[in-house]
Amino acid sequence: MKITWFRYSSPATFYALAGRMIPWFAAAAAVLTLAGLYWGFFETPDRLGGTNPQKEYYRIIFLHVPAAWLSMWLYLVLAGWSAVGLIFNTRLSYMMAVATAPTGAIFTFLALWTGSFWGRTSWGTWWDWDPRLTSELILLFLYVGYMALHSAIDDVRRADRSAALLSLVGLACVPIIFWSINCPDPNECAALHQRSGLGRIDPNILWAMLVTTLGLWAYSFAAIFARARGVILTREADTQWVRDLVAAETRA
Repeated sequence: MKITWFRYSSPATFYALAGRMIPWFAAAAAVLTLAGLYWGFFETPDRLGGTNPQKEYYRIIFLHVPAAWLSMWLYLVLAGWSAVGLIFNTRLSYMMAVATAPTGAIFTFLALWTGSFWGRTSWGTWWDWDPRLTSELILLFLYVGYMALHSAIDDVRRADRSAALLSLVGLACVPIIFWSINCPDPNECAALHQRSGLGRIDPNILWAMLVTTLGLWAYSFAAIFARARGVILTREADTQWVRDLVAAETRA
C-alpha cells in the first residue's frame, strides 16, 4: 500500500494524526526520561572519569547536555519548517514552525540555567562570556525574537514570512555553537566550559545521557504536536471541518 505523505500537509489531516501520536510520544517521554535520569543519578560512577576531582554535581550533565543538544536540533527543525513554508507556501509548515519555537526556547533556557548552576558550583561563577555560553544565549534571543516578531505583526501571512526569514538568518548561530563546543584547538577556545569526546566518556554515563536525550526528544514531539493542534484550530476556526469538530465535541 502506497502512503501519500502529501495528504498530511493538510491541517485537517495532520490535526487528526497529531492527536493519535501525542499519547505515544508522551508515554515514551515519561518512560525514557525517568529511566535515563534514574540511571544517571543512581547507577553511574561517583565521579566523572574516576580520578577526576569533580563531585556529585557532575550529574547535572544528564539534563544539561540533552537540553543543549535539543536546543540546537529544534532550531534546525524551526528553520527547516520555515524554509519549506517560504519555498512551497504551505500553511502547515508555518504552523509547525510557530509550534516549535516555544519548546526550543525552553530547552535553550534549561541548557543555560543548568550550565550556570554547574559553573557556580564548579568554578565559583554563574556566568563567563566564553564563546560557548554566549552563542547559546544568542540562540535563546533568536527563539524569543522569532516569537516576538511573529506576535508583533497582526497579519498572519506577513508574520509567518517575516519570522521565517529571521529564523533562516539566525541559522548561522548553530554551527558556531557546535564549533565552539567541538573546537579542535583547546588553546583557541579556552574557557571554563569543558568538553569530552564521546569515546572518552564512561559507557555507563554515556548511555544514561543518551536515554535521557531520547526521552526529552520524545517530549519535544508531544509538546510540538499539542501546540500545533492549538495553532491549527485558531487559524482554521472559520473552516467547515473545525465547525463540525466543535459541534461534535459539544454534542459529546
